[in-house]
Amino acid sequence: MSGGEQQYIKEAFDTNWIAPLGPNVDAFEREAENYLGVKGAVAVSSGTAAIHLALALLEIKRGDIVFCSSLTFVASANPILYLGAKPVFIDSEPETWNMSPRALEKALIDSATAGILPKAVIVVNLYGQSAKMDEIQALCNAYQIPIIEDAAESLGAQYRNQHSGTFGEFGIFSFNGNKIITTSGGGMLVSNNAHAIKKARFLAAQAKDQAPFYQHSQLGYNYRLSNILAGIGRAQLPLLEDRVHRRRKIFQTYFEHINKYEGITFMPEPSEMLSTRWLTVMTIDEQKLGVTSQFLLNSLNKENIEARPVWKPLHLQPLFKDCSYYAHSEEESISDILFTNGICLPSGSNLTNEEQETVIECIRKAIEVTGVSDQGVTLYG
Repeated sequence: MSGGEQQYIKEAFDTNWIAPLGPNVDAFEREAENYLGVKGAVAVSSGTAAIHLALALLEIKRGDIVFCSSLTFVASANPILYLGAKPVFIDSEPETWNMSPRALEKALIDSATAGILPKAVIVVNLYGQSAKMDEIQALCNAYQIPIIEDAAESLGAQYRNQHSGTFGEFGIFSFNGNKIITTSGGGMLVSNNAHAIKKARFLAAQAKDQAPFYQHSQLGYNYRLSNILAGIGRAQLPLLEDRVHRRRKIFQTYFEHINKYEGITFMPEPSEMLSTRWLTVMTIDEQKLGVTSQFLLNSLNKENIEARPVWKPLHLQPLFKDCSYYAHSEEESISDILFTNGICLPSGSNLTNEEQETVIECIRKAIEVTGVSDQGVTLYG
C-alpha cells in the first residue's frame, strides 16, 4: 500500500458513499483514462468481469468462435464459456512469449476456408509485456475481427511508445491483490469507443432502464466497483511508474546474477517494447544446467521461498480438452515448452535486496548440489 489509501477510504465513509458508485469510482475512471490516453474507462469488480463485458458488447453468443492466447490464466477464456461460445487457442512465440502471429495467421486461414471466422480475438499480454500488436492488428484487420487486449498483467507496459491495453477494440486491466497496483479486487474496461463504454457502464449496473421503477429490458450484470475499493486504486495509480521501475530493477538483479549460468534464460524484451517485468520469469534447459525446473521449484519452496511454474496452457487444461489449438509451428509448441521449463521468481515491489539475495543464493546452492559448476562465474563476484 502507498499510505494514501486511508484518505480516500475515510472520505468514502464520511460521505456515506459505500455503494458500488460514487466520487472515487468516477475519479478513478477519469484518472485511468488520462494515464492511458483513452476516451473511456469503466471500473468493474474484476478483470474477468471486464472481459465478459467486452465479449457481451461484441454480441458474442452461443456457438460463436473466439480465438484466445493459450499461455494465460483461465480467467482470460472463462467468459467465452459464460456466453456459450467456443474458444480456439493460439500458441505463443519465442520473442515475447505472447500470441504467435504465425499461429494466428494459420488459424485465421483455416477459419476463413471453413467459412466460420472468429467473432473476436483475445490477445493476452503476459507477465507485464505486450504482444506483437502491429502484426496481430494487421491480421485481424484483414479479416475485420475485433481485438480484446487482455492487459491484466501489463498495466504500465508499452509497445512502440503506446500503452499496453489500448490497441484493441477493448482493453482489460486487473487490480487483483497480486497485480502491480491493486484495489484488493477489481478491474477496468477501456476503449476509444465512447458509445460502447456508455453501454458497458449500463450493463455493469444490472442494465436498469431509465424508468421511475426497476425495469430491465436486457440482461445485465452486477459488475460495478465499490467506491471504497476505487479509493484504494486512486492512491495506487500515481505510484505505477515507481512500481514499474522497482520491478525492472528486481529483474535486472536476477538477470545479472543468474543469467551467468549456462542453461538459464529469461523472458526476452524486444527493443520496441517496455516490459513492466510484473514477474521475473526464467526458463531452465535441463541438459545444460543439470537440474530441472521442478527441482529448482522444490529447492526454493523448501526454504519458504514462493516460486511457481509458468501458466499451464489452456489447451492442456481438462476444462478445454475439446477445443482446437494452433501451435507456433509444426515442430514445436512454444507454450508447452515454457510451461515445462519456466519458473516465476518472487518479484513483488516490496521485495527487499536481502530477500532477493536469499533467493539467488538458494538457486546457486540448488545448482551446485547437483555437481554442475557455474562455468567459473562467481554470482557475487
